[in-house]
Amino acid sequence: MRNAALTLGIIAGIFGMFVGFVGFGWTELVAARPEAAEFYSVQNPAFLRTVAVLGPILAIAGGAMAKVRALWGGIALLASAALMYLGFGFHVGTMFPIAMAGLAGVLALAAGKPDEPKAHF
Repeated sequence: MRNAALTLGIIAGIFGMFVGFVGFGWTELVAARPEAAEFYSVQNPAFLRTVAVLGPILAIAGGAMAKVRALWGGIALLASAALMYLGFGFHVGTMFPIAMAGLAGVLALAAGKPDEPKAHF
């Protein structure tokens, strides 16, 4: 399960990066050319930019952590899925990154083998 969480998390992060590039780019275009907001306006560009950066990073980092620290990796993956859902919504462009990050988070949390007994800090 940890290998699946690792793979799905990294793939979700890569797909999420493409969604993030489009979202961040659109907010930059609207800032540079306000007439573009007539086509599609963004209510909170600062939040969208934050989600565009943090969502994919959390997915990639959570996937990378899933093998050794499944609890932390799973939490990061679920946070990534939640952020991408809140920032971009669920549609044809975001369904795979959100679903893959969510599934990877569930798989990481459900991993049967407990984490290694190490100090967390």
